[in-house]
Parts: sequence; C-alpha cells; structure tokens
Amino acid sequence: MALSQQTGSTNSDVGPKNFDLTPATYTTLGSLLDPTKPDVRELYVETFGDQGITGFLDLIGAKKTAGTADEVQYYEEGRLHRTIQMTYGAAAAGATSAFVITHVDEVAIGSADADQVVRPNDVLLDELGNRFVVIAPASGAATGTMRALDDGAVSAQGTAVQANVIGNIYAQGTDQPGLFYETDIVKRKNPFVITKETFHVNGSQATNIGYLKVDGQYRWFMKGEMDARKRFMNQREAMLMYSQLATDNNLSLASGSVAGSEGYFAAVEDRGIVATGAADAGIGAMADIDDIILLLDKQGAPSEYAMYTDRKTSLNIDDVLASGVATQVTAGLAGQFGAFNNDADMAVRLGFKSFTRGGYTFHKHDWKMLNDPTVGGIHSSTIGAGAVSGALIPMSNVADARTGVKSPALEMNFKAANGYSRDIEHWVEGGGVLGYATNGEDLAKFHYRSETNLVTRAANQHVLLKRG
Repeated sequence: MALSQQTGSTNSDVGPKNFDLTPATYTTLGSLLDPTKPDVRELYVETFGDQGITGFLDLIGAKKTAGTADEVQYYEEGRLHRTIQMTYGAAAAGATSAFVITHVDEVAIGSADADQVVRPNDVLLDELGNRFVVIAPASGAATGTMRALDDGAVSAQGTAVQANVIGNIYAQGTDQPGLFYETDIVKRKNPFVITKETFHVNGSQATNIGYLKVDGQYRWFMKGEMDARKRFMNQREAMLMYSQLATDNNLSLASGSVAGSEGYFAAVEDRGIVATGAADAGIGAMADIDDIILLLDKQGAPSEYAMYTDRKTSLNIDDVLASGVATQVTAGLAGQFGAFNNDADMAVRLGFKSFTRGGYTFHKHDWKMLNDPTVGGIHSSTIGAGAVSGALIPMSNVADARTGVKSPALEMNFKAANGYSRDIEHWVEGGGVLGYATNGEDLAKFHYRSETNLVTRAANQHVLLKRG
C-alpha cells in the first residue's frame, strides 16, 4: 500500500511579522453592503488537531523548584565498587603475569593518574570468568603483576577486558591495608535557558468583530494570542528536551553570548543508555526490550518507568505486546502503578498503557512532540537514522550525593526570588489598546518569557530510543 501526504493546506504568511494590517478575516464595509449574506460557519477547523505538546513534565512528576543563580548545581555519586579495563600477558602455573590498566570506571587514564589504581592483595574478576590476585601494583603507572587466584596458568589477553575488584585476600597476622578506596562524587551544573515569545494586535483589529467564534467570542485576534501562548509553551518544552551546552559555555549571538543548557536528550546521549534498534524505531521486537532491561539491571535502575514514544515506536511495541500475550512471554509480576497512587485506572485516564516485563513496569504514552512534523517529528523513514523515537524515564526519586535530599530523576527548575518568578511570565503593554496604557503605540503587545532548565539526575538509568 502506497501512502502520500498532500500539502494543500499551508500557512498564509511567510516569516515572522510585527503585526497584521490586513483585516481580511473580519466583517468589512464591502461585506456589509453585499445583498447576499454569506453562510459562514462560526467554528474554525483545527486542521492539524491539538498541536500542544506541553504537559510531559507534569505527567511524569517532574518537580518545579526555584533557582536563585545562573545555573543549578547538583552532585552524583559514583559506583560503590571499582571497575577497570586491562590487558595482561600469559603466565605458566605458579608464575606472575604482567598487566596494564587502561580505564578506571570507564574513564581512560594516563600514567600520571594511575598511581595505585589497585592495591596489593586485591582480587580481580574479569569478564571471562578468570580470577586474579594483585601481587605488585607499580607506583606511578597503571602496570603491575598478578597471578591466577588458583595459582594456575594464565592466557594472554591483548585486547582490553573488563575486570572488577570483588574483594581481597590476606595471610594470617598481616596488617590492615595502607590504602583505601573512596566513592567519587561528581559535581554537575546546568545553566538556565531563556525562552521568549510575543504577539501584537493594533487597536483597529482589537475592535473588529469577526465571523469565527474564538473562546466564546467573535474577536479573531484572540486566536492569534492563544496560538502565541501555546507556541511559547511548546517551544519552551522543546528547548528543555533538545537544548545543548555551548562549547566553553560561550555561544555568540547577535544579542550577546549564552552558555546554552543541557537538554534531556543531550544528557542521556552523554551519560545514559542509547538504544538504536530497528530501522524505523528504537524497539522492534521483544528482544529489544529485554536488552534494555539487562542494561537497566546493570545500572541499578528502579522498577517503574514512563515510556514516551513516537507513534511508529508505539505501534511496534503494541505489536510486540500482542504477540507476547499470545505466547505468554510477558507473564510475570503484576504491574505496579506507584507513580499513579497505585491506581491502574488513573494511569489509563492519563493516557498511559502499562505492561510488565522482567520485574519492570513500563507506562507507555504517545509523545506528541515526536509525532509533530513541525517539531521533533521532522525526520522521515528514509532519512531519520539517529533521530530520537522515544525515551524511558525513571519514575523515582534520586538522593543527592551531597545533601541527601531526594528529588525526581527528571526535574525542571525555574528562576525565582523574593516572590518574583520567571517560570511563566506574561504581560501586556500598549497605548490604551484593550485598556493597557504603557506607551503611545496603537498596539497591544502580549509578551511571554521563561527562564528554566532541566536537571537529569542519574542519567545512567535513563534510556533514549533512536532510529537505526
């Protein structure tokens, strides 16, 4: 079946404008003198449906808090246990083997950073199942000697393998270790992003009565103002999702320099799980869901997730679940609805479809922002490789490593101080038009402004779905 999208409906104007001088949509003298009254229906058609995309953050329980500086700072702790990558040479039974450590906790290290990466008597378990005991780590370099824990032969591994420090072993009567491990705490920060919008109407248009009913009235300019407000809310949310930090926090604009802000997608691409599955979506089979669950287990993820997807991915998951129910592969624990006061009906009312797999409960919801071709749905099936097709967001609170305060895994912050909030600012100025008298212009100017950012805590537990 061949499908095509017709493009007969387009916007009437090209580019942004100051204000509209063409009263074509209003009752004019010419139409009043026309002896035949036109049959004009008072309701306008929303050709593209409800184009709003806001509400994503509210639905997943993101918490809005007040920011009092140009950026938000927060702290995340590292892994409790140490992980290394190393290569090692062969050794006969009862002999030591030389090793070289290349990464610690997935971070590449140089000789200057590698002083005592591991300690004498530490026991290592590598991904091949081999167990070693460290004999002599070399000071000042990530090299040393070790031997098999069972004192057997060692086969060389020239390609780096992952190994974990699982414990240590000491002889009777020996002293305590002279060195200790300490969990790293990473300080993260994210600047705020300022989003603005405006809408203008002159006095003549503000007093014109039109044919079409807008919010119970026949004043067409109200439709423009309503659309401007909705466009502002959509753009603010899109910036929180797609924004990126500028190199050296310095992006030069005509109006000045900005630092940018780390949006949700950038945070997960940098520190989270990115799942690139089928050519048309991030999930194409039950095996894709299982692979994600295995990765979540490794990251100590919570058991409840909001799964926001574009339409194609949503349909793919429906097909996967339909086949799973038929073969009972989705059987398991009953679904949990902790994020909805443990009420499955509430999840349904909010548009979520929930399922359980491997002890995880996923609440699936369509993400309008990724379906709208004028926002995140710009990609097509032929050129959309690498485009975001969905996200899995933990529906849990994460404790700050420094303060201990628990906050949502995804949190929106806005600037505020002394009763003044920059969450959503709205004001009107004009020269008496609609009663707003602040200047001499024959205009009413509606302004919108917001200064917000998004904090993605424990990004390692978030999943971004991408097209293959």
